[in-house]
Amino acid sequence: MVREVRSRTPGVRRRRHISTASGREQTAAEAASRSRNGKSVVKKSNGVLCEGVAVKYAWIKQHRDLFPVIVMCRVLGVSKSGFYKWLKAVPSPRAQRSERIRKTVQEIHEQSNEIYGSYKIAEAMQADDNLETACRNTVALAMREIGLKSKVSKKFKPTTTVVDPDKRPAANLLNQDFSADAPNRKWVTDITYLPTQNGWVYLAVVLDLFSRKVVGWSMADSLATPLVSTALKNAIESRRPETQRLLHHSDRGCQYTSDLYQTTLKTLGITCSMSRTGCCYDNAVMERFFWSLKHEWTKHEKYADLTEARLSVFRYIETFYNSKRLHQTLNYQCPDQFERIYAQQLAA
Repeated sequence: MVREVRSRTPGVRRRRHISTASGREQTAAEAASRSRNGKSVVKKSNGVLCEGVAVKYAWIKQHRDLFPVIVMCRVLGVSKSGFYKWLKAVPSPRAQRSERIRKTVQEIHEQSNEIYGSYKIAEAMQADDNLETACRNTVALAMREIGLKSKVSKKFKPTTTVVDPDKRPAANLLNQDFSADAPNRKWVTDITYLPTQNGWVYLAVVLDLFSRKVVGWSMADSLATPLVSTALKNAIESRRPETQRLLHHSDRGCQYTSDLYQTTLKTLGITCSMSRTGCCYDNAVMERFFWSLKHEWTKHEKYADLTEARLSVFRYIETFYNSKRLHQTLNYQCPDQFERIYAQQLAA
């Protein structure tokens, strides 16, 4: 790294050389300050949040000079020690080719003034015999690993539903039947996002269709599977349902199709149902809850970080929505009241 400084002699400039390691440390420090506890990392890494561990490690390696490794590992839900172990491993021929492809993709992307997307980059690679060639899907994967996007793309918006093509989704057993004749027969769940000054934070909610009550929820600054697993765990602990009679409905996001989450459902004996691809109406009640949360509450507040956002969501769900908010569907009763009346009628 070279920096020009003024000499004591008028009109003369001198160049001061700073070591590469020092330069990287300064760059990382500046990036850490800009990232504001992961905000910029979330924006740049959104495309690899649901990718495999190796893809996430490759992305972290590519951005070590921009962000602190510990922050990137936390946001992407991987271990720091695992990353350094992967980094020291001898790359296979396949990994070496992938590295060459990433380098070529980055060069073409820069040469196009960051305009080219995966289709045009793949075509440019095919047209030059001196370049490593790859199909469009491979180029798209390389772009996600590096964190590249065409600057003509739409403005960044968090994506909470990313389908894992290697996983087989469950059938849509709920089939838009949002009625339930008793508590803990049908649960719906989903993820949404909330803005803070430190970046996006994510909220996972589990809702009982019988009373529209929120029975479990969780918040984190990462979309990794523990976000939804914690929400489900909280729901199970608070309700103690007869799991063999419980239907669990979600979208086809990679968090819900993950081996960890599906194993949990099977172990508990819970029947899994999933929405059709791109059909928000299949989980309309959950979508309506998020609409109410944002328009009635969070839209009118500003949060500094995850802690403030979590406290605000707690106030909405635990001190208002479940215990006070009237629902037209429940004959203008709140969820807690609706369940109390049901329990009294059952005991009579």
